[in-house]
Amino acid sequence: MNELPWIEIISAVAVLVGGGGIAGLVVARRRRRTQDQGGGQATVEREPTAKPEEAAEPGTAAEPGAAAPTREPARDVLEKPAPTAGRLVRLRDRLARSGSPLGARLLSVLSRDSLTEDDWDEIEEELLLADVGAGPTTELLESLRTKVRVLGVREPGAVRDLLRSELVALLDPALDRTLRTEPTTAEDGTHLPAVTLVVGVNGTGKTTTVGKLARVLVADGRSVVLGAADTFRAAAADQLTTWGNRVGVPTVRSDREGADPASVAFEAVARGRDEKIDVVLVDTAGRLQNKAGLMDELGKIVRVSSKVAAPSEVLLVLDATTGQNGLSQARVFAEVAGVTGIVLTKLDGTAKGGIVVQVQRELGVPVKLIGLGEGPDDLAPFDVDEFVDGILG
Repeated sequence: MNELPWIEIISAVAVLVGGGGIAGLVVARRRRRTQDQGGGQATVEREPTAKPEEAAEPGTAAEPGAAAPTREPARDVLEKPAPTAGRLVRLRDRLARSGSPLGARLLSVLSRDSLTEDDWDEIEEELLLADVGAGPTTELLESLRTKVRVLGVREPGAVRDLLRSELVALLDPALDRTLRTEPTTAEDGTHLPAVTLVVGVNGTGKTTTVGKLARVLVADGRSVVLGAADTFRAAAADQLTTWGNRVGVPTVRSDREGADPASVAFEAVARGRDEKIDVVLVDTAGRLQNKAGLMDELGKIVRVSSKVAAPSEVLLVLDATTGQNGLSQARVFAEVAGVTGIVLTKLDGTAKGGIVVQVQRELGVPVKLIGLGEGPDDLAPFDVDEFVDGILG
């Protein structure tokens, strides 16, 4: 007889609790719907520093009209990038271990007592396999033939010196490989950051290169802002944010996938101006459906960001392992983007060190940075002498 009221009370409480849960779900759905209908505003992601092995969590989208969220990283756990001075020296042995045909095998042939036509054919084959390119290979062979015949070089040390001087000349040490990272001042006294656009086909390590380049700049004492203008891949913005967090560098990104890349680039450059940042690095999309679409997209990014500060560098990222296919894609970017320098990645995974020669000849711009490993600080300013010494072991 007394059990019925208790059952009724328990049922009533259950209804009230269930109703609250349903109401909570409705409110949550309404909030999500409101956020989804918001515009593609650029937000600044500056999350607590992630551990190197952890992936960044996606940034929190701002409510329409609300200020962009800014969360300060934990300064005491920030990573300290390795100094850039001497990076290529430290990484030179890794290049030597890649077994480049331009090294030991060439020296072995050139040191023979007498060089036959078969020997010269062998040298030519090795150079072509190393992706030096037909034109540079012919030049190098003719010069080597002449000097070996005239000088009668056979002693190993002398042969190495001869080959070294020829390779250095082929790489053109006179090219300006300086990265323009100095901010400037407008006539009205406005601070203008140095702006670097990073372009290239997806899959070449472009976004990773932007993150590594940020570390290079931080190691050199520069202040940096990252712009995640590859808005067609949410993973690209997350990845870039993680790289920035590790060294205390903020990332400007859109709050929705597929937003206007030029808008993100503009916001990043404007932040660099307002906060008197030294360098703004802008990661761009690597889609290559057709030249016209690429030209329109990159052209708009340059045009819009130039309203604040014009790009001082346009760096093209190339994968050293792709050979001729990579070069054909690179030509398209070089034509439409006004490329000022090359970043050559994955040189540690290939014996084709000669691609450096061919890239410079084909595109008419210098290699400024090379990637020699998977580590966060395995990006180094390109130095002709150190590179050739690495190739020759």
